[in-house]
Formats: sequence, structure tokens, C-alpha cells
Amino acid sequence: MPFNPELCRNESEVESKLIVQYLLPQLGYTPDTWHQEVAVGSIRLDFLAFAAQVIPFVLDVNSPLSVVMEAKHPKQNLNHHVPRLRHYLTSLNVRYGLLTNGKEIRIYQKLQTDIQLLFQCSGKEVEIQLDKIKSLIGRESLKEGQLVDKPEVQITENNSKFETKREHSMKTIAVYHNKGGVGKTTTVVNLAAAIRKKGKRVLVIDLDSQANTTFATGLVKFDDEEFDDIKDSNIRHILQSEDFFPINEVARKSQFTNPEISVVPSHISLMNYENELIQQEDSKMMLAQKLDAVAEEYDVVLIDTPPSLNLYARIALITADYLIIPSDLKPFANQGLINVREFLKKINGFRKQIRKPQIEILGVLACKISTNNQFVKHTLPKRLEAIPKRYDFEMMNTVIYDRDDLAKCAERFLIIGDMEVADPISVLDFKPDSTAAQEFELLAIEVLQKIGLN
Repeated sequence: MPFNPELCRNESEVESKLIVQYLLPQLGYTPDTWHQEVAVGSIRLDFLAFAAQVIPFVLDVNSPLSVVMEAKHPKQNLNHHVPRLRHYLTSLNVRYGLLTNGKEIRIYQKLQTDIQLLFQCSGKEVEIQLDKIKSLIGRESLKEGQLVDKPEVQITENNSKFETKREHSMKTIAVYHNKGGVGKTTTVVNLAAAIRKKGKRVLVIDLDSQANTTFATGLVKFDDEEFDDIKDSNIRHILQSEDFFPINEVARKSQFTNPEISVVPSHISLMNYENELIQQEDSKMMLAQKLDAVAEEYDVVLIDTPPSLNLYARIALITADYLIIPSDLKPFANQGLINVREFLKKINGFRKQIRKPQIEILGVLACKISTNNQFVKHTLPKRLEAIPKRYDFEMMNTVIYDRDDLAKCAERFLIIGDMEVADPISVLDFKPDSTAAQEFELLAIEVLQKIGLN
């Protein structure tokens, strides 16, 4: 019986009518070789099909070749779900993934730590494309043989052998929006934790005089300014002095996440030195110069910026290779994107003068987004589509929702004697199986892929 995509009006019908009733039988999978609603740790899969009968199944490097099948609502844009599928395939060592909303069918293949699109067709074409789909993920095709992941190699000068190509290059990312309250600090600290847990060495730099990132990473342990141990060694000192205060002396280890990260703290006194630093000709380039000295010590540098158009925002955007623009997608934040674009033109003009390439925009990151079901279904898609159309900024695939766990992990404290001492931790350490933690893990995967460190 041919498949009719018009019969799939919701996600449940995509699962039942396309995957269960049509694709799995046509591809040769019997009921004992596929599983629905599979839970593997914090990962939840719609369907997992095996080339060989495996009851109970075990996922490891010796598992028979298998395919993950993910079903989405017919109105969902599949592009938004590719990072999550990448996470599933790479985390579980599954070779193939099928992603569909009924109207479109895509097949991806895992290649080391990334995935590659192998095939796509419309739901209406599935019957005439069935042989092609069978050749890729049909049960018999998967049983016949395996593909082996191949590392990137290059030929040496004498062409006598191949060797793996590895070239270290520290990547610096600014997180900036000139509108406050859009989730900038929450993004910086939890993204830093997620990237660190991917095995990358991470440095966070707080360039905002409000010092929210410094607080959020647990570096403020004093309850009285008399015991302030940050005022004499912070980002201001790095910017002021060419000969003293190198980054590795000012940066502090933070156990905000495990493994720990390094943080260059800020201080409220930073606001008092802006005019002085403006008069200092080399202040705009000082951070970039000092980062060069630690380029072999870190893989990723994340810079938290002030919500303004001031000197410190300029320094961050002159220094960074990449830019993430967090936004809650509300009207004032959206209007602020016009200011961001104009500010970037000036920054890129200066970068051109110093022969530095334009900053690469990774995209607008939807942050602090309401989890209200009606909002997510009806309003959010319109807001996501409006950003590229109205402001000419691409959206990132990941969405960070406004969840209680993000507030709870930031507000943790310890009782020491009769004092409350702030003890924040990342949401990935606070509740690693939470949806909020998974969202930041997906963001880390997306960012690392875009900057070439996946």
C-alpha cells in the first residue's frame, strides 16, 4: 500500500503511519529487530532498528549496524533537529539516522564526530525512492557489510605514507547583544561547561563591569568588600599593562564545573577605567596580544561582554574570531539587532585596518524562551523565521528555554559559620539528565562543529 503524507497530521501519525506501518516493514525490519521509545542514559530515541535480532539489545562498538529513526510534527523544520540527531549518532555510535516529518525524509551517516546527509526526498516520493532507501538503511544492506570511519589524512612530502592531520588552533568566541537580560551570562557559563565536558580546554573572560560571569562561576567567595580578593587582579589589569599581568597569572581555576575551567574575572571597578583605557592607544588590541601568548594552552575562549556599545564590547569583538548573539526574541531585543549590525560594521572596519578578517557570526541564539506549549507551537516558529527576514542574521539551530533548573543551579550557596557563600554550578553538573543540560550539550556540539573543533 503506498504511503500518503497527507494522512500524517501530527507527530504520532508520522510515527505510526510512515515509520511503523510503512518504512520498517518495507526495509525488512521485523518486530523483534526494532524498538520504540528507547531510553539510553539521558537520550530518548523514537525508534532504534537493528540489522540482527538482539533481545535484549546492548549498544557498544560490537553492536550490529543499526539506524535511529526520529519522527517530527509535519510543520516542524527538520533543520532544527539535525544537531540533536548528530548528538544521538555520535554519542551512541550508531551508523545511520533517519529524520522525517512525513513531508520530507532525510538519511544521515555518522562520520567520526559529525554526520553527513546521504539522501533526502519528499514524502510523496518515498515509494519511487524506496530502493535507494533500502540500499542505505535496509536490514539486508546493513547486514552485508560495514563502513569504517576514516580519519582525515594528508600525504607527506615524499608521498610515501599517510599521517593524520592535526593542527591546533585556539578559537575565541564573543557572546554579545547590546540588550541586557537576554541570557548572555547563562549562555557563556553553561556553554563553557558543556564544551569542557567534550574534552576541550576552556578559558572564560568576563569583560562586563557587572561581573555576572565572575559571580556565576563561583569566584566571588567574599561577603564583605573588605575581603575582596579580585580587585587587584582582574581583566582591567590585563588591559592596562603591556608588560605585566599575563593571562595565565590573572586567570583563576573555577570548579563551577567538573572538569574545571579557567576564568579571567571582572570587577565593578572596571567601569571607572574606561576613559583612561580609551586614551591608551593599544588598549583595543591588548587582550588579543595577551591571548596569543596562551594560544597553546586553550582550545576555546569564551568572552562575556557588556550589554552596551562601549569600549569593552569593542575589545571583545575585535579580539574574537566568532560571535554568538543571544536573544530572547522579544521586541526590544529584536530591535537591538539593528544596533548590533551597525556596531559590527564599525568593528569590521577596524579589523580590516589591522588586517584581521571579519568576525564570523555563528548566529542568533534563542535564549530564555518560554516553555508555554501554545507559545512554542504557534509564536516561537514565527519569531525564529522573522530574524533572518527582518534583520539578516541566521538563527542557530539550538534553542535554550527558560527552565527552573538554570535558576536553581545559579542560586546555590553554602553555609559557612553564620555566612551564606555563593556556590553556583553549571546545569550540566547540577542535573546532568535535565532537559536544560541536554540543550546546552546540543549547543556545544553545534558550536564546536561550526568552529571546526568537533
